Amino acid sequence: MSQPFTAIATLIAKAGQQDVLEQHLRALLEPTRAEAGCGQYDLHQDLANPLAFYMIEKWSSDEALQAHDASAHIQNFRARASDFLEHFELKRLRDLA
Repeated sequence: MSQPFTAIATLIAKAGQQDVLEQHLRALLEPTRAEAGCGQYDLHQDLANPLAFYMIEKWSSDEALQAHDASAHIQNFRARASDFLEHFELKRLRDLA
């Protein structure tokens, strides 16, 4: 089993779609926070660029993140994301201090 880690997801809305993206991201909070292995799942919006959103995540293991990726709520989000999402990137970080 892997070590705990932090992840930062960067999600950029298509022009004029930031409210739609925010609504979809907010809908992910409660079911994701209830998942086994999720220690943190917090949504942020860039003050300088309102199209940019960041999800700060803490996972107990790679397996926990893989289960999250396979969950119904994430699969549903992905199925609709092309309507409102311009860019997605996930950075996995090792805690140092």
